[in-house]
Amino acid sequence: MIYREATLADIPGLFRVRLAVKENRLVNTSLVTEADYIRYLTTDGKGWVAATMHAIIGFAIIDTHRNNIWALFVDPAFEGQGVGKTLQTAMLHWHFTRSAAPLWLGTGKGTRAEKFYTLTGWKPCGILETGEQKFEITYDAWQNRQC
Repeated sequence: MIYREATLADIPGLFRVRLAVKENRLVNTSLVTEADYIRYLTTDGKGWVAATMHAIIGFAIIDTHRNNIWALFVDPAFEGQGVGKTLQTAMLHWHFTRSAAPLWLGTGKGTRAEKFYTLTGWKPCGILETGEQKFEITYDAWQNRQC
């Protein structure tokens, strides 16, 4: 398995992983478009992928304008193998070596994702308009993480 920066050529694999997940399913596929991926991989963010020799198995994308984690998804066949944690580490390391601005994200309450973020140093800080739990991680929390 390799971890690397995402490219525009990876977009079909990102779509495949995004549509394969069991939680935070994308029911309306028109809500996340190819144009969104292009924008976040070029002008408004940065992304990373985990890949085998045959396919992308996970990805993470940061929205650099809103200091938001736009995506962090792992193919269900590869869950529990550290893929998400490694992608998150790459993304947060990249961000916090360039900025001390806190990052935020939203995820469903009572989900495995909520547990993952809590265990990796994120702190709940409210509820978003969507009803999702809002989490934040600060530069200090990232520097002092125990995980």
